[in-house]
Amino acid sequence: MEKPDKRTSILIAAQNLFSEMGYEGTSTRQIAKESGANMSMINYYFGSKEGVFLEVINERIKGFKAQLDSIQEDRILPLEKLVKVIEGYTQRIMSDIPLHKMMLREISLAQRPEMCLKLKDAMSGNMQVIENIIENGIAEGAFKPIDIRMLIATIMGTITSVATMPSKITEGSILDINIPKDKEILTDRLIAHLKDLVTTYLTPQK
Repeated sequence: MEKPDKRTSILIAAQNLFSEMGYEGTSTRQIAKESGANMSMINYYFGSKEGVFLEVINERIKGFKAQLDSIQEDRILPLEKLVKVIEGYTQRIMSDIPLHKMMLREISLAQRPEMCLKLKDAMSGNMQVIENIIENGIAEGAFKPIDIRMLIATIMGTITSVATMPSKITEGSILDINIPKDKEILTDRLIAHLKDLVTTYLTPQK
């Protein structure tokens, strides 16, 4: 297989370090060491640690945007599109919970206002695609009229709640989100719940 270029190596190393150590706990020197690059390369490609972090997040957001665009263009029913969105978003969040937590922290605390604004701008395009899918479903009569943004907040909030506070779901059971097999069970359970939720909520009453 072709080896990744230095820019890609830096992003891969940075994502792993950010997920493990957090934003504050990761230094550009560590990123350089783990990626086999040097400090001048990091500065050349990204300018700073903040630049690396933003690009890591942007790459994930762009990847999901491509997935969303593909779903939107599918010749399938609106509910099937929304379920695909739920599956894709859930799997992305559950596959790297530490990075998701870190991104939420940056947005909620806004300690770095410029970076916070850039993160929100990057996410807004994805939210617009999801809104369009629901709006089209309402226009076609497949969904009943609802508060679209409240529904999106419900979906995203439920996924985030399970990912960041799994004890609400796992308490009293033997499931542990840190065990890959258990995380898969929780992911499937979460998707099934949200599928039932949107189906019940959006289906027009006859």
